[in-house]
Amino acid sequence: MLNISSNSVSSRINKSRFSALDEVESRKSGRVLIRLLIVTFLLVLIIMFIPWTQNILSRGNVTTLRPDQRPQTIHSIIDGRIEKWFVQEGDYVGKGDTILFISEIKDEYFDPNLLRRTEEQLESKEMSVNSYMEKVKALNNQIDALAQTGRLKLQQAQNKQKQAELKVISDSIDYKAAIINYQIAVEQLNRMQQLYNEGLKSLTDLEKRKLTMQKAQAEMISYENKLLTSQNEVINTQVELTSIQAQYRDDVAKAESEKFTALSNMYDAEAVVTKLQNQYMNYSMRIGMYYITAPQDGYITKAIQSGLGEMIKSGESIVSIMPANYDLAVEMYVKPLDLPLLDKGQHVRIQFDGWPAIVFSGWPNTSYGTYGGSIFAIDNFISENGMYRVLVAAEQDDHPWPSALRVGAGTTNIVLLKDVPIWYELWRKINGFPPDYYKADLNVNNNKK
Repeated sequence: MLNISSNSVSSRINKSRFSALDEVESRKSGRVLIRLLIVTFLLVLIIMFIPWTQNILSRGNVTTLRPDQRPQTIHSIIDGRIEKWFVQEGDYVGKGDTILFISEIKDEYFDPNLLRRTEEQLESKEMSVNSYMEKVKALNNQIDALAQTGRLKLQQAQNKQKQAELKVISDSIDYKAAIINYQIAVEQLNRMQQLYNEGLKSLTDLEKRKLTMQKAQAEMISYENKLLTSQNEVINTQVELTSIQAQYRDDVAKAESEKFTALSNMYDAEAVVTKLQNQYMNYSMRIGMYYITAPQDGYITKAIQSGLGEMIKSGESIVSIMPANYDLAVEMYVKPLDLPLLDKGQHVRIQFDGWPAIVFSGWPNTSYGTYGGSIFAIDNFISENGMYRVLVAAEQDDHPWPSALRVGAGTTNIVLLKDVPIWYELWRKINGFPPDYYKADLNVNNNKK
């Protein structure tokens, strides 16, 4: 009873019959409450000093560590029509196994003997190139022969010119001797005429001297004529020398012109040969592209194109394939505010969707069903969703990831940061402060390895 009224009834009640009332009025419950409050306060105080692991929560999905291990689609390099399928969805294919066969749809490739005809054209053009090469060789020989003949003819003309010059010198000497003889004969005739006038010589002697003078004059004129003829021969040899030089120069120039024409035709033929070789190889490669093969070992997951007789364009996806061998990784996204807190090699706890787990984010060691990982790569540019992409690889020291895990599965990721007391973490969250900057000690991990 509260006993707040002036008319008390406590004396009228037998309290021994009501134990609960007796217990209440003894006021022992108040002391128990105080003890409970004290114990609760002490427990809360102790809990406030328990270590709490700061962390960053992030959603992600399972992917592969290397780009060539991720799901991909197989494309057709050329346009074609589906003729035959060799696989079905879910089949395992090895590298180089045929997936389907397509036929040609472009009219310029319909000829079944296209390769053979192209090869014949190529052989013809190669023979044409060889013919031009032989013609160039023949013209080179002709040019060499003309040059050799021209040098000999030139030497012959030069020798003839030298002979004519020597003959001019010889005739010039004879002509000068004839002039001297004529002058002597004239003087002798004058003296004979004087002696005849004085009566000392007979008319017969005078006439003999005149005859001698006439012979000397005739010899002088004859030698003069020979000298002029020799001089004309020198001029003729000079003209012949110039003519020989011009003639053989024209012959060599004409042969070289034909040679360069043959070279030009040969180069044109070589260009055609190169073009035909390229065309032949393109045709050969195109025939090999009718069979679309698997680029690596994997499983056919989905046939994007289906049926027979369906047209496909170059670069169009045909089937999707999942590589058989891959190294799993987790792709997660973090806010720009948390990016400075991350570093390569930092520990991450991962919870995979579909695998049961009991998670205490602040006490990762007490969590169950999570798997270990370490940051493998961090993007240097922001993604389209406004966050940074982080790639997490499996830790070798931790227990392996589930073997039934598949690419594309969702994950919940906990990036482990610094250990702080719980009261500090509460104070940080109340004030809206970011987690403490934490630099992973990678040297310790390297030394352990």
